[in-house]
Amino acid sequence: MSEDQDKIHVVTRNRKARHDFDIQSTIEAGIELMGTEVKSIREGKINLADSYALIEAGQVYLKNLHITPYSMASGDQIDPIRQRRLLLHKREIDKLKVKTEQRGMTLVPLTAYFKGKHVKIELALAVGRRKFDKRQAIAKQEADRRIKQALRKDTGK
Repeated sequence: MSEDQDKIHVVTRNRKARHDFDIQSTIEAGIELMGTEVKSIREGKINLADSYALIEAGQVYLKNLHITPYSMASGDQIDPIRQRRLLLHKREIDKLKVKTEQRGMTLVPLTAYFKGKHVKIELALAVGRRKFDKRQAIAKQEADRRIKQALRKDTGK
């Protein structure tokens, strides 16, 4: 592999997903795009908020992913929120299907990024958090932040 294939350039992150879900595991998936969608993604015109993945007929589809049409494109425009197929191996799809059906987990996209010249989606197997769990997670983050600040002040003296 050359160095260009190893380079990762993060385009967008789904910050809301880490707040609303407990992430159990992640998997990297390719995404099937049409026309000028790659150019739009290079410009950062992609929104992962409120998107989710479903397994239908042995394929994984990403729904509610919004890719703004490329401004310089001529001709037919592609629907910005059409469902897009994620590219995974059959055995990976089978594992995800078992976990989502038996354990009540959800497939949530966390990150969209370029790996070399290919667009990849980091897909998470997650469990939804309740309102109490969200508050508890925020309190823990704030406590950790205060501890780090206190340690920085102590070492700075």
